[in-house]
Amino acid sequence: MSWIDIAAAIAAQRHSNKDVVTASIDRINFVAPVYKGWVVNLKASVNYTSRTSMEVGVRVDAEDPKTGETFHTATAYTTFVALGANGKPIEVPSLELTTEDDKRRFSEGKARREQRLKEKRQD
Repeated sequence: MSWIDIAAAIAAQRHSNKDVVTASIDRINFVAPVYKGWVVNLKASVNYTSRTSMEVGVRVDAEDPKTGETFHTATAYTTFVALGANGKPIEVPSLELTTEDDKRRFSEGKARREQRLKEKRQD
């Protein structure tokens, strides 16, 4: 799980060009096990940006090095906030949505953010 947070932080930091802090990890969906000796690959991408926060999705795949077969093992959604030099939240660049996949991920990320905010208000 710490690898997921690290991969997501790298993606958020690269996108914002700022220091970032984890605000939340919504969920981690485990799909399949990773066995001892397998190679783990993580791919993180910024799905959605708000004013100072970013949703980063992380996909975890594992490879059996003996067969070369790759398996999707987990997916996670995280939220990061960019920080300015004063340690306070700072605006992040918006995403350039060039492909249909980019637009879909943005729309789905926006819906997840709205759900997170709705749940936060209910607490």
